Amino acid sequence: MKPLKNILQVRRFCQYKPLLIELVSRDLKVKYRRSFLGYLWSLLNPLLMMTIMTVVFSYMFRFKIPNYPLYLICGQTLWSFFNESTTMAMSSVIVNGPLIRKVYIPKYIFPVSRVLSSFVTMSFSLAAILIVMLVTRVPLTWKLLLVPIPLVFLLLFCTGVGMALSALAVHFRDILHLYSVVVMAWMYLTPIFYPISALPEKVAFFIKFNPMYHYITFFREVVLYGTLPSAACWLGCAGYSALALLVGTLVFRKLQRNFILYL
Repeated sequence: MKPLKNILQVRRFCQYKPLLIELVSRDLKVKYRRSFLGYLWSLLNPLLMMTIMTVVFSYMFRFKIPNYPLYLICGQTLWSFFNESTTMAMSSVIVNGPLIRKVYIPKYIFPVSRVLSSFVTMSFSLAAILIVMLVTRVPLTWKLLLVPIPLVFLLLFCTGVGMALSALAVHFRDILHLYSVVVMAWMYLTPIFYPISALPEKVAFFIKFNPMYHYITFFREVVLYGTLPSAACWLGCAGYSALALLVGTLVFRKLQRNFILYL
């Protein structure tokens, strides 16, 4: 009985696939509406931020990291995707409240579409990473074929977190304000600008329980260092993605029954 129910849910998801595509397309059009450069900002923004932060952290804080621009832009690109996707997903159900009250639509479509639209934007930003690799003459090895793996793991992780946040935000609006503080603290606890070796051993031990540490480390290993990530890194990425997706789905399914009362 349960496998049959799962099959029906997959078919229902496929039924609403055109709507999901339309929502993703709408988000991208709204984001770059009336912008002269349009999608080119997905390339320019990470390059400009990398330039500024490289000056600040390389010369003012003097972190001794080989090829720091590439080190920085790898972490910055993945973190920007996580931050943007989960923040947008968090308010997605609330924003689409009028539509939810009028017609039946699977409510998970809204947070999922927000995460996917951010993923498309991040995909454009990968061109900026390639430019930095070419400029800094980083060898292009076959390990680059593994680049999609941490990105897909991160996509699943953000989807789970986004679904949980979107459901909780409907019931507890304070989360909309609190999350920005949480994300800021989370960012500084993630080795984006600094090497984990710069931290005390006890602090570094706890940093390794940070899911974003594993996704960024995996990505840097194949892009910057041209090496295979460790088994612990693979397990960390897969485990946190599966856990986030499971918890996010359970929280969303439990709370969505009363959405209509709070929208």
